[in-house]
Formats: sequence, C-alpha cells, structure tokens
Amino acid sequence: MITRLQDFSRPYFIGIAGTGMSAIAQYLKGIGMHVAGSDRQFNTGDGQAVRFQLEKEGILCFPQDGSGLDHTVDLVVVSTAIESTVPEVKIAQERGIPIIHRALLLAIIAASKKTIAVAGTSGKSTTAAMLFDILEQAGFDPSIISGAGLTRIIQQGKLGNAVVGKGEWLVIEADESDGSIVQYHPEIGLLLNIDKDHDEVNTLVGLFKQFRAQSKKFIVNQTHPLAATLSVDGAKDFKVEQTCEETVDVGYIAKGFSQRGLHIQFEINGEQFALEQVGKHNMENALAAATVAHQIGVPLATAAIALKKYQGIYRRHQILGQKNGVWVIDDYAHNPAKCAAAITACQPIASKVVAWFQPHGYKPTRFLRNDFVQAIAASLRSQDEIWMSEIYYAGGTAVKDISASDLVADLKTLGVKANFIEDRNLFLSAVRESLQHDCVLLLMGARDPSLEQFAKELYDQL
Repeated sequence: MITRLQDFSRPYFIGIAGTGMSAIAQYLKGIGMHVAGSDRQFNTGDGQAVRFQLEKEGILCFPQDGSGLDHTVDLVVVSTAIESTVPEVKIAQERGIPIIHRALLLAIIAASKKTIAVAGTSGKSTTAAMLFDILEQAGFDPSIISGAGLTRIIQQGKLGNAVVGKGEWLVIEADESDGSIVQYHPEIGLLLNIDKDHDEVNTLVGLFKQFRAQSKKFIVNQTHPLAATLSVDGAKDFKVEQTCEETVDVGYIAKGFSQRGLHIQFEINGEQFALEQVGKHNMENALAAATVAHQIGVPLATAAIALKKYQGIYRRHQILGQKNGVWVIDDYAHNPAKCAAAITACQPIASKVVAWFQPHGYKPTRFLRNDFVQAIAASLRSQDEIWMSEIYYAGGTAVKDISASDLVADLKTLGVKANFIEDRNLFLSAVRESLQHDCVLLLMGARDPSLEQFAKELYDQL
C-alpha cells in the first residue's frame, strides 16, 4: 500500500499531458524520482508541445498503448478521466503494480510538506500563483503544484504548473469537482467561495465542511455569504469592504477598488496594492493570498511588492494583444460565476465587450443552464454581446440532449444580444460586423486543449 513518498520511486502517469497530472509528474521528477507517462493525445501526434516540455525535464513520454510501462515501474497514477479499459491499467493490474488516483498521490505529497491548500469553486489557480509569488518574494523558497501554468515560469520554457523549492511550504489546489478535496489535511486550508458548479451547493458545502475539519488552520473569504458560514475565526478571515458593520469582526479588509484599463488598485488594512490585472475578483484573489501569507509571517508590504510584479497565469484573462482598436483576451472561464466575472472585468477596458463562450460537457451545461443564462445576462451591458459555439465534447457516453443554441435562445428571451455560431471556425467572419474601435473580444472556455491555438489563430486573422 502506498502511503508515503518513500514507498515508490518510479511512477508512471496515464494521461500525463493533463494539467493536474503533468504538475505532479514534474514535482516528483524535481525531488529526484524517475518519472514516465503516456497520453492518448500522443497516439495521434497531438499534444507535442506538452510532450516536448515534459521530456525536456527528463520525463519519458509514450503513446497510451502500454509500450512505456516497463518492469521497473512501481506505481501507476490515474485520474478520474482514465477508464479501466486503458491498456496500461490492464497491464498494471496483471502485474500487480499499485494503481493510485492523482488526488491521493497529491495528498501524500502534501503530507510531506507544510501545505497551504487553496479551495473554492473559483479563483484557486490564480490565488495559488499569487501566494507562491508572495512567499518567494519573502524568501521562503516555496513549492507549488498548480492547475495552471504561471506566466513567468512559462516564459522560462516550462509548463509552469509545478515548481520544487527548498523551503518547507507547498501551495496546492484542493479540487472539489471530483470530491478529492476530502483527501487533504493541510497546515492551512483556504476557502475562497462557494458557487453552484459541478454539484449542487448543499453537496459542495458538505465537502468544504470536511475540508475545514481536516485543516489545522482554516481561513475564509467572508465576502461570499455561503463561505462565511464556515468561518472558524473571523480574525483570520478576509473580506472586501461593503459596510463597516459587516466587516468589524474580520481581520483583513480590502477597500478602495479602482480599475483603469488593465490595472487595478486597492488597499488591504491600509497597505496600498497595485496589480497589472483586471477585475474585482482579482482583488479578492490577491486579498486571499496576502491574508494567508501574513499569517505565516510575511508583511503586507512584502505581499504588495510581490503582487505588483505578478504576471498572471495561463488563460486567465490572458491578453493576446490589440489590433485595430480591438483587445483580444483569452480566458478559462467555464462556470456561471467565472463567465460573469470575466465579462465584468473587461468592461472598464473598452466601451464594448463582445464575448464568445464554448461550454464544455453536455451534463454540466444542462445542470447549469439557467445559472449560465442568469449570470451572463446580468453581467452584460446593453451594448455588449455574447456569442456561443457548440458544446465541447471530449468523448464518452454523454447524452447530447442540449445545445449551446438553447442557452442563446434563453438569453434572447431576456433581451440580450446573443448569437449562436455552431462551428467556431466561422465565428470571426460572423462577428466582424460587431467589432469596433475601443472594443474587447473576450474568448471563454475550458477543458478543450485546442482553445489556446484557436485564440491565437483568431488574433492573427483579426
């Protein structure tokens, strides 16, 4: 049974090109293990950029056909997306090689360090990256295992979603989407928010309650009413100021938010912060990171210095550039709260926002249909537009009984300027008439690995 890092030394990852899997693979390689893995993308020649970067780190990559699973492998790592019919799973079972889920392996890694686990339905990757930067600025030499690459690490030619530091602190994301959040017993548990996403709110609250019980210290964003109900100690919590009465019992308060173009400013407990980011949600993320860091000994002034240099993370309001007066921004937004926040954050940049969204998965789109419609409708101004292309299908046995066109029809009944363009390759030609000088073209979607390339090609053709 695998319970400690010392119980294995040659792990093999099935689905290694996935963000969560590649991050853990890189971390284990960074602490001296012999790491290999396969991915179905490699069977067809796709995913070569990820494969190249992994192999550059010394991680061996193979097609997902069993060819890479040699007799030295002493642990096979899978994720929820890996079926029991995958060749390597069958081979591992035949050979008696232990098979472990990605989340349990991350929990084992977390137990080996002083871990800060960042939880919530939105903002985990950004907050984790901000916290990592702050701890690094403070000289803590931290480690991180993230759900998205840090831009400044990507610029070094790496995937950017894992860094092995020499210090005692590790920053991770605690994922509620598959229930794996209950695996972690962190030094500090951080809860950012609770919104309907993969499950009903009551189910999510139950998971976060267990996460709270397993955290040595628990810090909550009291800006979000549901998250605030799980508070343990208001003096350790944080909140965006709304009224004095609401914030007198909270230890860390952000106020004075302003956004000018692509920059935001605010203060935390009297300390001034300025970031090259957009949106009030990024003030909340920065507040969360600064709050946690302060409670382990980092002055707020040091956090402000670090965040002034913060460069963002992969596909989170990633600015591709400006052409003919049109800013093109690529974003990972994929649930109602994230889509609304992404749209709202673009509005101070230009007089008009044209947003495009590709939902992912038929089940989650069906589950969140009304929430998407209400959140998007509420976030758009009268001059803004929303366009949608068909739902991204990743394979499997999904019942295709809903279309993005259904969401568009719902939005139109609310008087929203909404359009459906089934084939996203036809989107640019269709949307050109809607683009104007002083405009943002916001591209939103997740899970689909081709979205980055789609955004780049659209920008090139603009």
